[in-house]
Amino acid sequence: MSTPTTEPLNASQASLYQQLRAHLAELKLTTAAEHLPGVLEQAAAEGLSMTAALERLLGLEVEATEARRLAGRLRFASLPSPATLEGFDLEAAPGLDPALVNELASCRYLESATNVLLIGPPGVGKTHMAVGLARKAAEAGYRTYFTTAADLAARCHKAAIEGRWATTMRFYAGPTLLVIDELGYLPLPAEAASALFQVVSQRYLKTSIILTTNRGVGSWGEVLGDTTVAAALLDRLLHRSVVLNLDGDSYRLRAHQARADTLRRTTTGTPRPLQ
Repeated sequence: MSTPTTEPLNASQASLYQQLRAHLAELKLTTAAEHLPGVLEQAAAEGLSMTAALERLLGLEVEATEARRLAGRLRFASLPSPATLEGFDLEAAPGLDPALVNELASCRYLESATNVLLIGPPGVGKTHMAVGLARKAAEAGYRTYFTTAADLAARCHKAAIEGRWATTMRFYAGPTLLVIDELGYLPLPAEAASALFQVVSQRYLKTSIILTTNRGVGSWGEVLGDTTVAAALLDRLLHRSVVLNLDGDSYRLRAHQARADTLRRTTTGTPRPLQ
């Protein structure tokens, strides 16, 4: 990148400019060093004070630093899709209160270690909403991690065999927000109930969990294969929680119907389903 061209620099000014870039590079302010020529040109053209020019230069560095940190938090979060809350169709989920969804989007529930349970049949958007809330948490600066109930159980089982149980428990206890997706969709091994209980217990009243399930809480004993553990688990999850019951038509079925309607209109010119 060239040096500022608004006015030619004399030897002394050129030396100072190179020293300034070297200082920025030494301090690892790489974005500020990259944008220094442009900011100096803007300062000269706009008549900016030294303070204003410095604020603009460091502001660019701060923006780049925040972007890198967010990218790192999103990599760690392991979100399974690019879904966002803004992309969630609230009109297709009449049981949801938009005001409550907006409140959750503020991430204030994380400050009180409140849990969120998303309950409903397959396809109504539970995972979409969980991913959207996790993304909001990461964007707000919170450490977030997404897993499925089956993956959590498998990882804990492997850790127990390899003698890494304590390390794995610390891992799941660490993030401010832990998302556990799809409880009840797949049969879980016998030790899964214990692993899930240990994770929930370690986070109890300290950090938040978002859990999605297609099974009502009354059937968790059947899902986990242990009614006693299920009751203890629910006691901790529900003590400080928000429960959202999602219903309505399946997202995937509605998307399939929309594609079918589009194909029908394209090929036949018929605006309505053929009888």
